[in-house]
Amino acid sequence: MKALVLAAGEGRRLRPLTYDRPKPMLPVGDRPLLEQIIILLREHGVTEIAINLHYKPWVIVHHLGHGRRWGVRIHYSFEEHLLGSAGAARRLAWYFNDGPFLVFYGDLYTDLNVSDLIARHRQGNALITMALYEVENPTACGIVELDDDNRVTRFVEKPAPDQVFSRLANAGVFVVEPRVLDLIPPETPYDFGRDLFPRMLAEGLPIQGHRIREMLIDIGTLENYQRAQMIAARRARRVEASRPRPVANLSPASTGHLAFIGGES
Repeated sequence: MKALVLAAGEGRRLRPLTYDRPKPMLPVGDRPLLEQIIILLREHGVTEIAINLHYKPWVIVHHLGHGRRWGVRIHYSFEEHLLGSAGAARRLAWYFNDGPFLVFYGDLYTDLNVSDLIARHRQGNALITMALYEVENPTACGIVELDDDNRVTRFVEKPAPDQVFSRLANAGVFVVEPRVLDLIPPETPYDFGRDLFPRMLAEGLPIQGHRIREMLIDIGTLENYQRAQMIAARRARRVEASRPRPVANLSPASTGHLAFIGGES
C-alpha cells in the first residue's frame, strides 16, 4: 500500500520554532517527527510514500532525499498554493490509481498500529476507513458519530461548544479508495474534514470508523508539542534503563585490569 504524508503546513501556532523549518521537521526526541512517521510506515510495510510540500520544502527534501536510508521510496508533490488535505491527494490521483492508499497527517506523534487500520479497511466495504480516538477538547477536532456497525453517520469539523455530540474524533490517519478522488475538484483547495467527509455522508457514501487505543498527539500547539517531547524523553529513559550494564570481572585470574562484560576492558 502507498501513503500520502501531509507536510505542507507552516505551523504558525508553533512560532518561533517553525521560522526555519516546516512543522513536521520539528524534532521529537532525537529525530524529526516526519522521519519518525516514515519509519513507522515502513515498519508496517508501507514503502511507497508521497509527501506534499509548500512551506520551506527543501528542508524536508534535503533531510529525506529519496528515502533509501529508511528503506522507502519518496515522491514529492510541490504546491505553489496550498491545496488542502484532500486537494493534495487529488493532485496525486495518478500515483494512487492502483489501489487503496493511506493518508497520514504529518504533525502526528504516534505509535499507531497502521497494519490494524489497513486490515479493518480490507475487511469492510467502505470508501474510507478513518482512525478515531477519544479527545478532551472536541471543539479542536473533527468529531464523528458511529452506528452499531462502526459506520460514520455524522461528522462535524471543529464544532462550536453547543454543537458537540461526541468525543470521538478523526485521528488524522485514514485509508482511502482511489475512486474517492473523483469527488475532489482538481487544483482547488479542498479539505477532507471540511469538504469531502460531509459531502460523502450527504450522498450516502460509506465511511467507517476504526477506534484506536495507541498514543497519538497532534503537535500543532506548543502545549501538545511539549507533551510529545515529555513522552519521547520518558521512552528514551526507559530504553536506556533496559540496556544491560557492564559487569566488572573481579576473578582471581584478573591481571590487574578490570575486564567489563559488554563494555571496554
